[in-house]
Order: sequence, then structure tokens, then C-alpha cells
Amino acid sequence: MTKFLHTMIRVTDPDATIAFFNLIGLEEVRRFDVEAARFTLIFLAAPGEEGVAEVELTYNWPPEDGSAPEMYDNGRNFGHLAYRVDDIYATCQRIMDAGHTVHRPPRDGHMAFVKSPDGISVELLQDGHLPPQEPWASMENTGTW
Repeated sequence: MTKFLHTMIRVTDPDATIAFFNLIGLEEVRRFDVEAARFTLIFLAAPGEEGVAEVELTYNWPPEDGSAPEMYDNGRNFGHLAYRVDDIYATCQRIMDAGHTVHRPPRDGHMAFVKSPDGISVELLQDGHLPPQEPWASMENTGTW
């Protein structure tokens, strides 16, 4: 039997990425520092989803010699992460209030797209449907998503 475990994304600032995913409702469930290989693995999950559907953040530590840390480009073979939320309007407002952009606003009360600090596209889907609501219904898309 096949079972989904997690999706891994590489991050450049673990604290900023964790704070971003906290806005959606994910929490850190475990962390491993691997000093010999100089990386940290941080696992996030929605409440009750630990061990079921997790996001693994991989943070490769900066080189010991002081050279520039790794930077990551987003390959088109990775599309997005998706999360169902209880109130898409409140979730998008928290994200905007924290200084992030809602790239595809929830004009229809059902779907929105935002990006993590490292540019990972995240789809937010309303649990059920909410009626269209301003200012969301009139907002334009921003950038790519």
C-alpha cells in the first residue's frame, strides 16, 4: 500500500518560512539538526495531520568557509502546495497583515494563491464556499502564482 508522507521544499530562512506557514495554520511537529552534513529538517503539519500530510522544510546551513549560501530557483516541475482553510478571507487577511502578497485573491470565496518567503506557491481552498466579499471580489491578480 502506498501512503503519502510529506513534500520537501528547500528554504533559505527557516524562521520566516515557519512564520508564513503558521499564518495558514500549520505548526512545527518535529525538527532534526544534522551537524555532520550541515542541514536542518523541520516538519510542519496542520493540527491532527501529523504523520499524515506534512511539509518538510530543508535548510542547508551556510558554508563553513563563509562563502555565499545556496540560493534556489523554482523549477516549473513543482506546481504548488494546497491547504483547505476554515475561512479563506480571514486567512488571506492574516497573510496580508503579516506583509505577504495575496497573488490570486479569493474573489470567488473559494480559492486563493499566496507565496512563501522562498517563492513556493501555496493554494488556499475554502472548506465549502463563502459568498464573494469585498475587498476580495474586486482585487486583481498580482505577479505570478
